[in-house]
Amino acid sequence: MLKRLMHDHKHIAVLLNVLKNKQMKLFEGEAINFSVVRDIVEYMQEYAERSHHPVEDIIYAYYLAHKANDDIDKLSGEHETVIQASATLMNTLNLILSDIVVAREKLIADFAEYVELQERHMEMEEREIFPLLAKSLTEEDWLAIEKQCRQSLIDDPLFLDREQQAFDELRAYLTEFE
Repeated sequence: MLKRLMHDHKHIAVLLNVLKNKQMKLFEGEAINFSVVRDIVEYMQEYAERSHHPVEDIIYAYYLAHKANDDIDKLSGEHETVIQASATLMNTLNLILSDIVVAREKLIADFAEYVELQERHMEMEEREIFPLLAKSLTEEDWLAIEKQCRQSLIDDPLFLDREQQAFDELRAYLTEFE
């Protein structure tokens, strides 16, 4: 399960790099493809927020219930903050794509907040949470967790190597970007 989460983080990091690149171009006054940006944020909302984060929450809740000496849940609060930043950026993008004027500074600020928040969140998980889980949970724990996670686990709609319709434009862009 941790391998899958780390694999997801690598994919998310690729997308965040694209967003940083778009943010820089926007900051420098260049035109950007807002559809690609919207597709990235939509992917994050559909996959990361509906599968990746819930799986992390299930694993961490299991850890708190079975292994921890305290019940401080850092993860769920962070996930809620990420969801709010994602919604804010998506709202701004939808306004732009609907030809509604949005201050360039607001868009740049929303970009910056979203990317920084996502990167800081993944770094915290990789530095604190994942090593703690790897050290504390047994094979039996992981089997129990996997059972609980089955409902939340969905296939990655962007990075799997099979035929999919979802995110075709973004997939083509990423192939070109690399």
